[in-house]
This record gives sequence, structure tokens and C-alpha cells, in this order.
Amino acid sequence: MSGGSGIPGSHRVPDLLAVAARWLLAAVFLYLGLGKALHPVEFLKLVRQYGVFEDPLLLNLVAAVLPWFEVICGLLLLAGVTVRGAVWLLVAMLIPFTALILLRALAIRELGALPFCAIKFDCGCGGGEVFICPKLFENAGLTILSVWLAFYPRQRLCLRPAIVASAVR
Repeated sequence: MSGGSGIPGSHRVPDLLAVAARWLLAAVFLYLGLGKALHPVEFLKLVRQYGVFEDPLLLNLVAAVLPWFEVICGLLLLAGVTVRGAVWLLVAMLIPFTALILLRALAIRELGALPFCAIKFDCGCGGGEVFICPKLFENAGLTILSVWLAFYPRQRLCLRPAIVASAVR
């Protein structure tokens, strides 16, 4: 079989790495998204700390929808449905969120005499308090992995080929 799930013995190492990367991203965003979705009040408070949304309706909407958006992207990646679209949506979230985390860390650094990498706060990502330097590297890694998957030429172990094939019949 070509393009779709293929025969297990026919997988090449890069194809298996792409599947592992896809499942890793799925696991990360399912875990983080569900953590936020199950504790909406705490997540709302963390989103409010960034001061990006002044309108209470917009603030509540973002805090209510964003975690489920991450969960849906994670499920799509896990199943292998619209992989490229899901990873581009993750990139579209990761880049501005990483910039906001960086700006908040710089503001905290201005208030105190801490070295940059000693700054620790709950960024709202779902993992509790984190040191800023590892968090920035983590987000950069997730972004790079997402972009790599977006450009990877074929996706193995995906439901999409089965869905498309059944729709064509």
C-alpha cells in the first residue's frame, strides 16, 4: 500500500519518526488541553494575568475554547486526520503564546534582580510553575516538530486514507 497506513514491514525509519512525532505532539496537547479544560477557573485567572484581553466576554471565550481546541488538535494528530492542518494550527498557537511567555518573563525580570533563567511562574500552559528557559526551549521544540510534520511528504498510520477511500466508493 502506498501513501496510507501501508504494510507495517514497509515503514522506513523517517516514516516511523514522523508517526512518533505526531503521537508525541498529540499526547502533549491532549494532556495540557485536558488539564486546562478540567480546571477552567484557574486557567481563566492565568489568561487574565497576561492582560491581552480586556473585554470580559472575550477573555471568558478564550479561556473556555482554547483548551478544547488543543484537545481537538491532539485527537486529530493521534488519529492522523488532517495532520498538516492540525500542526499548522498548533504553530499558530505556539508562536504567539511563546512570545507572550517571553514578554511576561522579561517584565518579571524588570521587577526583580533575578537572572533570566531563574524566573519561574505558571505560564498557563497546563504544567504548573515552570522555569522560563526550559519552557522556551520546549515551545521551540514543539514548534519545530510541528513545522517538520507539516512539510513531511507522507503520513503513515493515519485514518485519513481510510476515510477518503470509503468516501470515494
